[in-house]
Amino acid sequence: MLKIFTLFADLVTYNWFNLEPGRHLTEAVHFFAEDTTKIFFLLVTIIFVVAMIRSFFPPERTRRFLAGKNLFVAHVLAAALGVVTPFCSCSACPLFIGFVEAGIPLGVTFSFLISSPMVNEVALILLFGLFGWEIAAIYLGTGLLVAIVAGIIIGRLNMERFVADYVWEIRMGQADVPDMTWKERMEYSKGYVKEILGKIWLYVLGGIAVGALVHGYVPQDFLLRYAGPSNPLAVPVAVILGVPLYSNAAGVIPIVQALMSKGLPLGTTLAFMMAVTALSFPEMVILSQVLKKQLIMTFVGIVSVSIIIVGYIFNMLI
Repeated sequence: MLKIFTLFADLVTYNWFNLEPGRHLTEAVHFFAEDTTKIFFLLVTIIFVVAMIRSFFPPERTRRFLAGKNLFVAHVLAAALGVVTPFCSCSACPLFIGFVEAGIPLGVTFSFLISSPMVNEVALILLFGLFGWEIAAIYLGTGLLVAIVAGIIIGRLNMERFVADYVWEIRMGQADVPDMTWKERMEYSKGYVKEILGKIWLYVLGGIAVGALVHGYVPQDFLLRYAGPSNPLAVPVAVILGVPLYSNAAGVIPIVQALMSKGLPLGTTLAFMMAVTALSFPEMVILSQVLKKQLIMTFVGIVSVSIIIVGYIFNMLI
């Protein structure tokens, strides 16, 4: 299915613009064409599905279900659900709004949003094949721990006031959703897609454009140059260099393999991969439409420190 977007990007890059393979501009244009179509397809699909689900489960019903539940258990379940849920960072905005509208606590929502892009089956399979089940299990455990701890800290800080006002207004407006016909559910879902995309589409394009420029013009050995084995600050440098990129774990795996084959330590490589998938600049641009800067900075700071700690732990173990 996703190969369609690659074929479309090939058409745009090589047929319409007649660009030569292997050039920086060609790589950037191909990345932009492929990811723009793929991300907007995913956004429309996810927003529509979230809206359809919400039409069956209004926020008030969800809040009643969550009442009395142990908060720590909720964080663990949210993080575990994120691991098995195929959402990438481009889905952050509609998913965040959907969780908040459903009455799910802010910290629990972040546990899901962190674990979903950070830990997935592709990375687990790669680590299992390269290093065995022990390392794969450590990666899974540390990824879940980062998501749970970060979510708990954000929840304890009581930062709900730093969520964009319109998100709470949408939630308040949907407190009592009457039973709908299927036709009404479809119309409601289409309207929800239009409303959310209308707020974020320009920022999504901007984020993809940044990722395309980095993808096309930054050489693959750039990370090795500044975060090689001889640099004691290699892990935080890898995290900083990973933030401007956009990719899911599957997309960053070829880079990870190339870096490890050139001698980059496992912990540094994993820190880079986690930063790319959980802290990408395009995701921050998208989240800026639902979060105020204080909450975004807190989120980035907590997750960055956690990833750096994980990177150093892996470097000491391996």
